[in-house]
Amino acid sequence: MNRCQFVEDHQRRYGVKRLCRILGIARSSFYHWRRSAPLRAARQAADAQLAARIRVIHRASDGTYGVPRITAELREEGERVNHKRVARIMQATGLAGLRLRRKHRTTIPDPAAAKVPDLIGRNFTRTR
Repeated sequence: MNRCQFVEDHQRRYGVKRLCRILGIARSSFYHWRRSAPLRAARQAADAQLAARIRVIHRASDGTYGVPRITAELREEGERVNHKRVARIMQATGLAGLRLRRKHRTTIPDPAAAKVPDLIGRNFTRTR
C-alpha cells in the first residue's frame, strides 16, 4: 500500500491535512494521485490485454521469443508498443525468451603448473 492510498483510506477519521503532514507528502500530490486514478486503472486494463497477447505469441514460439521478437510481432499486427513496455509486462508475468549463447571461459588454469612463490611475504590475517 502506498502512502496516498493510506490517506485515502483514513481521511474521514483523521483528515487529509493531518495525514499528509504526518506521512510527509504534499496535499497536492495526494489530490493529483486521486485525480489520476482512472488513468491508472485504464493503463492496468490495457497492460492486462497486452499481457494476454504477449502470452499467445510466447506460446506460439514455444517459449523462444524474447522482448525484441515479441515487440516485432506486435508491431506487425499493428500494435503501437515500445520494447520497454513489453519487457516490463513480460517480467511481471514471468515470461522470458530462450538464451542459446554459452558462457565462454577464456582462462583455464593448469592444475599441474607450479604455484608462484610469494616473494613479498604478504600476510592478510587480521589482528582485530
